[in-house]
Amino acid sequence: MSNRRVVITGMGIWSCIGKNIDEVKDSLYNGRSGIGLDDQRFDYGYQSALTGIVERPKLKGVIDRRMRIGMPEEAEYAFMAASQAFEQAGVTPEYLASNEVGIIFGNDSSAKPVIEAAEIMKEKHDSALLGSGFIFQSMNSTVNMNLSTIFKLRGVNFTISAACASGSHSIGLAYMLIKQGLQDMVLAGGAQETNYYSMATFDALGAFSKRMEDPTRASRPFDAGRDGLIPSGGAAALVIEDYDHAVARGANILAEVTGYGFSSNGGGISQPSDQGSVIAMQRAMDCAGVKPEDIDYINAHATSTPQGDMYEAQALDRLFNGTKALISSTKSMTGHECWMAGASEIVYSVIMMQNNFVAPNINLEQPCEAAARLNIARETVDCPVDIVLSNSFGFGGTNSALVIRKVK
Repeated sequence: MSNRRVVITGMGIWSCIGKNIDEVKDSLYNGRSGIGLDDQRFDYGYQSALTGIVERPKLKGVIDRRMRIGMPEEAEYAFMAASQAFEQAGVTPEYLASNEVGIIFGNDSSAKPVIEAAEIMKEKHDSALLGSGFIFQSMNSTVNMNLSTIFKLRGVNFTISAACASGSHSIGLAYMLIKQGLQDMVLAGGAQETNYYSMATFDALGAFSKRMEDPTRASRPFDAGRDGLIPSGGAAALVIEDYDHAVARGANILAEVTGYGFSSNGGGISQPSDQGSVIAMQRAMDCAGVKPEDIDYINAHATSTPQGDMYEAQALDRLFNGTKALISSTKSMTGHECWMAGASEIVYSVIMMQNNFVAPNINLEQPCEAAARLNIARETVDCPVDIVLSNSFGFGGTNSALVIRKVK
């Protein structure tokens, strides 16, 4: 593998806690939740109406109508995040026209257009009435397809479909391609739809919190009283590039990606594993050349489910008991952003790194037994954050961990 260094030069975010970096920074620092109730979910038959409240962007007049008809909700979010990331990185349309830039996005479903198309067919029995947009909206690769077309990207172009680790693996693969000299710049990220069609099958598992009387207190990672996750979404995008390439074009470097680790649990389809988590984290740290005692902050995957949080807490305790690393799950504020979470949580971590604070794990009243010895930040902590480990785990046993650090 080449010794190229890999850095982050631009970030964009569209989420329930803010529609840009400044709004998100304010929410993270102040422990502000973006969770609310969606009454449509009750009407549709959900057990829980809790969700991250994400505003739909207004793209009329921004993107040509012929392009918009092929964009589902999550591609709209991704366009907003990508536009912010390119702007912060100083990547102009002229630059994109004359340089090869790749795109790797995490996306593992596009439910709404599939259901809507099926309903039209059931009622009308005529595929000619579907129109051309549904095919481009309904494919899992919809985000890549749309963004690569809008921004005229000519580098690597594929979608990572790896459940709730999708966004993290996307950054990890961008890191590997750049480190190996196969690309100089990649737009990496993750996107997640938030419409009520998209999460009914997840709700069927009974995985969602029922704490609907107080939505902002429902997401409780590592808390003994947690009763399930809250679905959320939006999009996050990062411009990842070769360090020398970034310096040569005068880019502002936000952070360096130094490690990527992965594993598969090899167990039940929805069964977490402390051992699988440990392997991914240890690989990421080995790749970065750091030890547990070097880590300043861990952005935990912890989604507020009884079983998942327990296994991750056990893994964290095995590796980090007695070290200085502060731990928090930003999902306590955002809910579980699913396919985008691994990317958005790198954005959140870089924001903390740049502004010298650790965001709180809100709603933690009494840590569960497995988390009792973890150094969890219950309040915002003002401190230097130089090296971060970020975890993402998903159904099917897929695990991803990333290490990022301040550029010295």
